[in-house]
Amino acid sequence: MAREPRSDDEMPVETATIPKVTDRLSWGMEAPDALLERIVPVLAQVPGVVAVALGGSRARGEAHAASDYDIGLYFNEGAGLDVGRLLEAARGLVDDPIAAKVTEVGGWGPWIVGGGWLAIAGRKVDLLYRPLESVERVIRDCCEGRVSMDYQPGHPHGFCSAIWMGEVALCRPLSDPAAALATLKVMTVPYPDPLRVALIRRFRWEALFSIENAETAVPSGDKAFIAGCVFRSLACAAQALFAINRRYLINEKGALAAAARLHLTVANLAERVVGVWRAIGLGAFEAALGELGSIERELASLTEFAC
Repeated sequence: MAREPRSDDEMPVETATIPKVTDRLSWGMEAPDALLERIVPVLAQVPGVVAVALGGSRARGEAHAASDYDIGLYFNEGAGLDVGRLLEAARGLVDDPIAAKVTEVGGWGPWIVGGGWLAIAGRKVDLLYRPLESVERVIRDCCEGRVSMDYQPGHPHGFCSAIWMGEVALCRPLSDPAAALATLKVMTVPYPDPLRVALIRRFRWEALFSIENAETAVPSGDKAFIAGCVFRSLACAAQALFAINRRYLINEKGALAAAARLHLTVANLAERVVGVWRAIGLGAFEAALGELGSIERELASLTEFAC
């Protein structure tokens, strides 16, 4: 978001109105991050922004040098988010102001909501809008064991409503002057038992159903359909394993590798998943589904006493 020259009629921003972002203890960060120190004060002053949070691998301390910056912009639904001012702010930060784009609220669907893909100082910075009141409602639902699963581009398994709760639990607040995000984070600890039970029951069932569905396509050799069912079964297994371990899962990407490292997990999961996909690639569908069925049975033994 590089900044275009200001017109004379723009109101200057008073330094005192910019939320402090230099208290790194509140971020949970061990060292200063020059990029965040540059962009967070600018984003925090956009009308409607209630809190700014760091998400993704950088929030979890798992990032490498080339990792993206995932920035959540939590806004008040009643007041709305001033997308025009956000675009102006973006243009003041990005490497190419002409290329800066942000969506309207709802531009990326009801669950991703909207945001922008930006390049700042040669780094990829993704902005994601999150409606504060709706996030709170979802968290309360999750605490009572109510979850939903919706079609959402970018999430091949679908968007589980519990992702919003997980994002709050795992994020690092960068600007939260009214403690709105801090209040929500308190609601995510400890991991709710009703959520654990709901996720295990939902995804344990679908893991098996997807295998049985794939078996119906073996006689016709419908490789695409079988592969889709295999993916869904494995994605469901990851969801169930995270829930068993009382861990929040916020993305299918990398979920199986992470699930393989959990305390309670399927033996040699990562290697066996590789074997399943190798068999699919060779057209050995019965072998692939046989191994997937073995994985599902071990998952079932783990979930037997979890619900």
